Amino acid sequence: MRRSKVVMPKSIQINETYSLNYQFRSGPRFRMHPRASLRSLMERYVDLLWEPGSHKYNVTSFVGELDEILFGAEFSEFTDEMLDKLFSHLRKRGNSNATINRKMAALSKLLRKAHKMGDVQSLPEFKRLKEKAGRIRFLEPDEEVRLFEAINEKSELYGRFCIFLIDTGARLGEGIGLRWQDIQGERVTFWLTKSGKSRSVPLTLRATAAIRASDRAKRGPFTSIVQAKFRAAWNEAKQEVGLGTEPDVVPHILRHTCASRLVQGGIDIRRVQTWLGHQTLQMTMRYAHLASGDLDVCVPVLERAALARAEEQPMASASPLL
Repeated sequence: MRRSKVVMPKSIQINETYSLNYQFRSGPRFRMHPRASLRSLMERYVDLLWEPGSHKYNVTSFVGELDEILFGAEFSEFTDEMLDKLFSHLRKRGNSNATINRKMAALSKLLRKAHKMGDVQSLPEFKRLKEKAGRIRFLEPDEEVRLFEAINEKSELYGRFCIFLIDTGARLGEGIGLRWQDIQGERVTFWLTKSGKSRSVPLTLRATAAIRASDRAKRGPFTSIVQAKFRAAWNEAKQEVGLGTEPDVVPHILRHTCASRLVQGGIDIRRVQTWLGHQTLQMTMRYAHLASGDLDVCVPVLERAALARAEEQPMASASPLL
């Protein structure tokens, strides 16, 4: 006997389908968040966050060191415990607060980008450590002469590069990255900077001469310089002129020397900030103490006040008591 097929009303079919879908979709969701390491995040975002140059090289090294401290651990959330571990290990390695701040700034920038893109679900609060002012080392005129002569003997190009750096205050990466089209008359524009903002500075006569002596067939006056080789020549020359025991006599001292000479020469701190390309005035204020010569005008004011008080004092003692 053939059974007749029972056809349910269309409204009931729809309701049952809705009921099943509702039960399935309203159930608990188990979503697996992606996991990544600091190194993999750096490979993904380094070119988006940092321009080519020495700063990009430095932050890559910083993040690589932090990844090594965490043993390459993969994570979907960056926790306070992980941050504390990094701080603890960096202190044990003898890093100063200033150095730790620079490394944490690179880490924070990377993680904020990863969080925005959905790679990291939560972030800890980054707190900047208090930095000591410290003494800023700069070259005295006689030290400059001795050091530059020793470097020039090793490489005429390196010698001219040092002159350019000390008279412009440029960082190594900025000087090496300079292109011929960035030089207009007696002014240069640095496009690849640490802050990401371009700046232009005028050239001294000897800085202009240092540029003009370079090979125009190259992309820029100093583009053929390899930082590692330049630093090696610097260290050799430093030893030869008796500065080998001073850890602060590194190529960056040329930038410090430029800033120091501007301040000592009476240039106001705001102009020095613009010249160096500092993002904050606080960075430039490290050189403010060198302008102490400007305080000499305060002495006559204080002496006049003391003299006036001395003149009034005898009159007051001669007055009869009421």
